[in-house]
Amino acid sequence: MRLSTVSRSSISRRSPFGRGKTVSGRTPEAHEQSPLGKLGWKPFFQQQLSLHEYEHCEPVRVMAVHRNRLEVAGEGGEKSLSLDGVNLAAAAELRPTVADWLLLEKESGGFVRLLERSSLFKRMAPGAERVQLIAANVDSVLIVASCNQDFNLSRIERYLALTRAAGSRAYLVLTKADLCGDTGQYLDALHGLRDLPVLAVNALQADSVASLRQWLAPGETVAMLGSSGVGKSSLLNTLSGTEQAQTAAIREDDSKGRHTTRQRALYVLPGGGLLLDSPGMRELGLASGEEGVAAAFDDIDALAQQCRFSDCAHGAEPGCAVQAALERGELDERRLNNWRKLLREIARNQRTLAEQRADDRALGQFYREVQGHARSRKQGGD
Repeated sequence: MRLSTVSRSSISRRSPFGRGKTVSGRTPEAHEQSPLGKLGWKPFFQQQLSLHEYEHCEPVRVMAVHRNRLEVAGEGGEKSLSLDGVNLAAAAELRPTVADWLLLEKESGGFVRLLERSSLFKRMAPGAERVQLIAANVDSVLIVASCNQDFNLSRIERYLALTRAAGSRAYLVLTKADLCGDTGQYLDALHGLRDLPVLAVNALQADSVASLRQWLAPGETVAMLGSSGVGKSSLLNTLSGTEQAQTAAIREDDSKGRHTTRQRALYVLPGGGLLLDSPGMRELGLASGEEGVAAAFDDIDALAQQCRFSDCAHGAEPGCAVQAALERGELDERRLNNWRKLLREIARNQRTLAEQRADDRALGQFYREVQGHARSRKQGGD
């Protein structure tokens, strides 16, 4: 695609990507008041567009991903985009996922490119040695857990590490508070997760979930992470005021949930904000994110900085501040073990992905050599 040679100073028209905003950006207005702003369009994305793209392209947001098509929304409303028309790159990280922003040609509607992301959530695909994308451009995350037998502190810490690694804000929502005689036991269990805002709600009651709207500002994209049955779809339905997603009762014997959400989808809420519902994920292998683990376990990370030896493994080494805190009862052994587990998992998955990339490069080189030999033989025959 050829780029326009028109200089920026010669452009005086208003930008189609925000009411009251010129291409030069000198007269900005609150982006959330524009149609694209309601979909989460921000200066971060607008600044990526070239002058040619301002003129000839339109940005759309991926609202849902199906097997062969994308559901997208933009200034012109919602439409379906065939994946056959999208030039997918080989790397999983460069394929469109829910909440991505794409550029399409105005006239043909053809795919142009994927915009740079402000954040990206990914995991190791269950049973496969590859990365699976969860969502992109998420501002905040509601980590959803329920006040019953399915409450799992180690799982919450895993979700928190994933959120911190992506650079998004994290909030914890405890559902089924109405079915629990005392939520205090669950709140007490969270004492190690400092600076994590927590709300206990009844996901089926509008008055109870109203307090969540403080985290759902207009134009903000908020994802929900949690296992099946914790009430994510119920939260979506109550916040939106309509039946956006199916719900089902949990199993009474173990409080385990049934999968009702089959795909990740982004919903625009009536009062502002965009909420992303996703299938429950019990398997959430961390593909990367040591910095996310450090942020989620900042108390252990701070203790590790005080150890006598910089390469301390926090076992039997002398002068280990982590072990000293454990012995004093200031650090929970479960939390320490989970911290170690997540770091080992990241290291293992990083090695696996590195080996896979090396195999892919070797296979690509083999194909190129075979093609080169085939061309040489053909030229020799000629």
